[in-house]
Amino acid sequence: MAIDKNFMGRNGFVWFYGVVEDRNDPEYLGRVRVRAVGFHTDNKEKLPTTDLPWAQVILPVTSAGISGLGQSPSALVEGSWVFGYFRDAEMAQQLMIIGSVPGYSIELANTSKGFYDPNGIYPRNINEVDTNRLAVNNPDKEAASLTARKSARITNITGVNNTWSQPEISYASVYPYNKVYETENGHILEFDDTANAKRIHLRHASGSSIEMTDNGDTIEITSKDRYVLVTADNKVYIKGSKDVVIDGDYDLKVNGDYNIAVAGNKTETVGKNKTSTTSGAVVHIGSTIDLNP
Repeated sequence: MAIDKNFMGRNGFVWFYGVVEDRNDPEYLGRVRVRAVGFHTDNKEKLPTTDLPWAQVILPVTSAGISGLGQSPSALVEGSWVFGYFRDAEMAQQLMIIGSVPGYSIELANTSKGFYDPNGIYPRNINEVDTNRLAVNNPDKEAASLTARKSARITNITGVNNTWSQPEISYASVYPYNKVYETENGHILEFDDTANAKRIHLRHASGSSIEMTDNGDTIEITSKDRYVLVTADNKVYIKGSKDVVIDGDYDLKVNGDYNIAVAGNKTETVGKNKTSTTSGAVVHIGSTIDLNP
């Protein structure tokens, strides 16, 4: 019986290696325009970016690829090197991207030629690998986000009876144990398995972050306002001590009962006036107050 070869896999595979030059897919499918080495010229007058075929991205099995489940297929940027195959084999018009290929950049983008980022943004750095600097941890080429974290560290906060500081930045990654995900505008997620320096770090480009360190500390930083909305009960248990320093005002409104139980001493220091207003209630004082000390 003759075999119909007009099916993918029966008519041979044709592979390609190329560069993403456009990611603005009008269909929102995560497709990108790719200039393939050996198939397309680098002369953008003969073959402009807008005439390149759209390539579809293959997601991993950790993404469902349907109804928005899993990871969106929109991580590639202009200048990304990608690898895949042509679904239509020798016709070479239907590209399927299997993955991206990091490398070692030795020059910035030449926007007048193909096989470069036409926007001139990527690569950002030259004469170094494309692997994220937070994963490499080369002290001579420190990640900008790490430099910013060190410079923004808050120290010498004066409390009631003590002075304390934000802990030292605990980053001490050793390649290849830090798994880093960074977006183009600087949002970062780190899962660091470095021995004696294990961390999970989530950081917004604004500087807001939360980090869990090797010893179990959690350090949360909010670079602007913070809102916490709880629609049911909120219970907090602190086995140790708690220090709170507020440079501005502190307003507390309780619509129900407000109960305070202090097992030890309670000390209040008021720099100016103190006003207490009680309406329709009885005040019980269980100890003697010396009005003329």
